[in-house]
Amino acid sequence: MMKAEDIMTKDVVTIRGSATVAEAVGLMKEKRIRALVVDRRHDDDAYGIVTETDIVYKVIAYGKDPKQIRVYEIMSKPCIVVNPELSVEYVARLFANIGIHRAPVIQ
Repeated sequence: MMKAEDIMTKDVVTIRGSATVAEAVGLMKEKRIRALVVDRRHDDDAYGIVTETDIVYKVIAYGKDPKQIRVYEIMSKPCIVVNPELSVEYVARLFANIGIHRAPVIQ
């Protein structure tokens, strides 16, 4: 049975919540990815996630300037995380039930 760890992206790219959306877009373009994990502010904090969809729906659609908006203003937090041992079937069900397309795989 295939597991989340078998299909996950191993090189995760992160960004600070205080970074601008313009910086996030630049990093996504540079790395050719569609989502960034937002760093925790401290050990007890949760990870966040910011996606292309967040940027389009929460910034571009409203005519906001990506240089003036911070990642923390549009990210999802806490983000749903997936255990690497979880079967792909259950990952697919989770994504379908919650309506998401990506989630960090964290042990």
